[in-house]
Amino acid sequence: MPASLWASVTKPPIHYPQLVGARTVDVVIIGAGFTGLSAALHLRRAGVETLVLEAAEPGWGASGRNNGQVIPTLSRADPDAIIARHRVAGERFVGLVRDSAQVLFDTIREERISAEAEQTGWVQPVHSVDRMRLAERRVAQWSRAGAKVALLSSDELRRKLGSAAIGAGAWHGGWSVPAGGHINPLALVRGLARAVTERGGFIHAQSPALAFGRAGARWVVTAPQGRVDARALILATNATTATFSARLVPEVVREMVPVTSWQVASLPIPEHLRESLLPERNAVSDTRNDLRFMRYDARHRLVSGGALLGQRNAPKRLRAMVAKRLLQTFPQLASLPQGLQFDHVWNGTVGVTRDGLPHIHMIGPDGYAWAGCNGRGVALAISIGREFARGILGVPRSELALPFTEPEPIALHGMAQRLQPFAIMAARRSDNRAWQG
Repeated sequence: MPASLWASVTKPPIHYPQLVGARTVDVVIIGAGFTGLSAALHLRRAGVETLVLEAAEPGWGASGRNNGQVIPTLSRADPDAIIARHRVAGERFVGLVRDSAQVLFDTIREERISAEAEQTGWVQPVHSVDRMRLAERRVAQWSRAGAKVALLSSDELRRKLGSAAIGAGAWHGGWSVPAGGHINPLALVRGLARAVTERGGFIHAQSPALAFGRAGARWVVTAPQGRVDARALILATNATTATFSARLVPEVVREMVPVTSWQVASLPIPEHLRESLLPERNAVSDTRNDLRFMRYDARHRLVSGGALLGQRNAPKRLRAMVAKRLLQTFPQLASLPQGLQFDHVWNGTVGVTRDGLPHIHMIGPDGYAWAGCNGRGVALAISIGREFARGILGVPRSELALPFTEPEPIALHGMAQRLQPFAIMAARRSDNRAWQG
């Protein structure tokens, strides 16, 4: 497991054996992250024989290495545009996104997962007048969709975040979603994996899927030391789909850009500063193209991060960049005797699509896949996994809360991968205009 704050503080995982030999099950799931484990859990609750193949160990990918913010909205696509594009399926999908944070926190409670869960709300500060108008539209649209949301004035945001910088014009206001919050993502993954195995599901680690396809009326997945034959299949690898094999649905791989997202964690913030710095312990991410985000963990560390171009001296550059941003936002941090210090730096991968929407596909009979968490994967993946399970359990496609589409590969995909941060910031600017229009 790659080093991270979460790897250092989370209870060690259960040992999951490598797949050796041939297995026949009802459902095979590729990927033991949020989507795959959520689907497996819901299938096992219904008594369906389920096997999960994991290339490394549960949580190795983005599910175990992200910031842990639970956000029940999408980063760029808003309800009215989603419904206009996907009609009835869009309406159902908007409902899925709206309820996704609550589904996550309810699952944690139902399965008694120790995931350091804090349902303290998500807040999006707004840094420009134009984006404030966008926030007003989003509050109006999500309110019509049945979400509990609130528009925040600059003064209200100052009280919520405790930042003196807001009064100096750093932010013009913002909006909030009380259903959101934050979790320890690796602890959630390991808790979901435990829940799956306790209910009789099978998880095989160190067993990358090298290829899959149809053999008659069945799916067959091959791994280095074995194979699985199943009625139904879920591909739940998202941004890491091509990491271990180039043979897994390349048309889906090419419709997203895997962007490296860097994370840092500070030393614990003293109590006297916490009273005036995120006093409500919200999850926070703002409206800039170079996204700025922060939240506390259970040990009162500030967990933040950002995107960097290139890997050279990345930890050093990230520490300096994030420290500068946090000190601008929260000047009170300058009073720390040793300065603002970070003792954990790590990264993960975010799957980003051109239009900011997750792309959800039927890849064959009883075969499901999706791509593009777009920075909202924590809550979203849990609910999408549940919907995949419902489809396999017999719910008609026309009733699932999923807008199915055909894969839409990105032109010049290889170049977009090499230009990661620039590509995604350009896409954000373009699609912010498109969605607003």
